[in-house]
Amino acid sequence: MACPARTLSSNPGTEEKIMALLQQTNFDSRFRHVRGSGRLNSRVAVAVEWTDAGQNLRAEGYTVDISAKGCLAVVPQGFNVGQKLRLVNLTNQISCDAVLVWRGHEGRTGWELGLELQEPSPDFWGLDF
Repeated sequence: MACPARTLSSNPGTEEKIMALLQQTNFDSRFRHVRGSGRLNSRVAVAVEWTDAGQNLRAEGYTVDISAKGCLAVVPQGFNVGQKLRLVNLTNQISCDAVLVWRGHEGRTGWELGLELQEPSPDFWGLDF
């Protein structure tokens, strides 16, 4: 069976570029479906609150991007995926329950955390999505 890229182009050297583009397009459409809503690059001061052994704890950080359903935040505290937290927008003091759905790398300023908001107020970010 011939490679699909070879049937799309007769120019030497373009097959790899076409295949990469096709693979990227498939990835983008799948990723868009998984996320469920658009994202906006926005740095918002946030706090993450949680309870450990009956003690209320809090760590402050910032977002890298936001959406109607959640955010990617950097916080100087690592958590386990699935952990239930409370996210506070420090700009307007609105808070919402959240679940950690992804944890990335630990950088200089903290952990990358993918947070999914549970029943967020439409005013949580102060923007219309």
